[in-house]
Amino acid sequence: MSNQELKQRGEKYLMNTYGRLPITMVKGKGCKIYDADGKEYLDFVAGIAVNALGHCHPAIVEAIQKQAARLLHCSNLYWIENQIELAQLLVENSCFDKAFFCNSGAEANEGAIKLARKYAESKGRNDSYEIITMENSFHGRTLATLTATGQEKVRKGFGVLPQGFKYVPLNDIEAMRAAVSSKTCAIMLEPVQGEGGVIPAEAQYLRDLRQLCDKLGILLIFDEVQVGLGRTGKLFAYQHSGVEPDALTLAKALGGGVPIGALLAKEEASVFVPGEHATTFGGNPLVTAAGIAFINTMLSQDICAQAVKTSNYMREKLLALKPQFPCIKEVRGLGWLLGLALDKPGAKAVAGCLEKGLLINCTADTVLRFVPPLVVSYDEVDKAIAILQEVFTEKDY
Repeated sequence: MSNQELKQRGEKYLMNTYGRLPITMVKGKGCKIYDADGKEYLDFVAGIAVNALGHCHPAIVEAIQKQAARLLHCSNLYWIENQIELAQLLVENSCFDKAFFCNSGAEANEGAIKLARKYAESKGRNDSYEIITMENSFHGRTLATLTATGQEKVRKGFGVLPQGFKYVPLNDIEAMRAAVSSKTCAIMLEPVQGEGGVIPAEAQYLRDLRQLCDKLGILLIFDEVQVGLGRTGKLFAYQHSGVEPDALTLAKALGGGVPIGALLAKEEASVFVPGEHATTFGGNPLVTAAGIAFINTMLSQDICAQAVKTSNYMREKLLALKPQFPCIKEVRGLGWLLGLALDKPGAKAVAGCLEKGLLINCTADTVLRFVPPLVVSYDEVDKAIAILQEVFTEKDY
């Protein structure tokens, strides 16, 4: 079927939950992806930071194929060998002690929210249930995580939302100090806001938060669903500041393309007991096999070092565009979570790039976001920049 035929069929049978572009992807390899009409695209979206090793990486494909022939699912009523191995890899390469696996970033954040409330209860603070998050943050689409999200447009239209969330401006420690109270059980934030416009948290701000949480005996939670697992140039984004959170959430890249999320926590914060948190599909043999292949590839091939070099190269190229196009306000971000902030909406640029075979997206209305596979080459960066330059010229940016 063609792109147009599939689009019409999808509009008939699928709920209208996405503002989809008029193409259907059918296959991919590395940083290239192909639509139903056979057109090739250079993918700087990567499934929204999911395909960190590119499309159909051989190690991920092999791990999935082998495991699919052996065992797909057996339930967390039993120990799962791959789950144990993946937990060990994550723990031994981080500051954390325990792992819980689920199916998505939203589920990981739900787990973190429950963990924070349970932690406060375990310390005898039964009235401490509030979690403070950042304005313009994004933590998921479930009722609890969309309430944790500091964007009114995400929360609008869903009636009475769960209680227990406050929002403060990112990088404003005085606002945070004013917001915390005896009801606070945790502070949760993204080290770099992705959906909020690619805005990094300042290192000093993170240090101040750590000090504040230690003083009050509350948890510091980092949402690294989008920014973790090499995206910033280190395996975990917290490693840039040296500030260790009490808990951290992961998803997106962890499965190399299959759905998996994880909640990591330090020993003291790991307060769940059997019956308090669970998932049917989380950490099943198939997805954890993919996760093992992903982490082992990241470590053995030093993908983080490669990502630092190519993302710095891309940053330099974007900065070189700034004098040519007055619409460019700023280049910001960390590693391969890069944002090009414009003084006008970016939708026209996204559409123009699509026409020329480059996939990018726009967040916060005016920020073009670049999250390609971490294995992207210098030549592919050059091609992306050339297309972007053409689009800015032709679309009168």
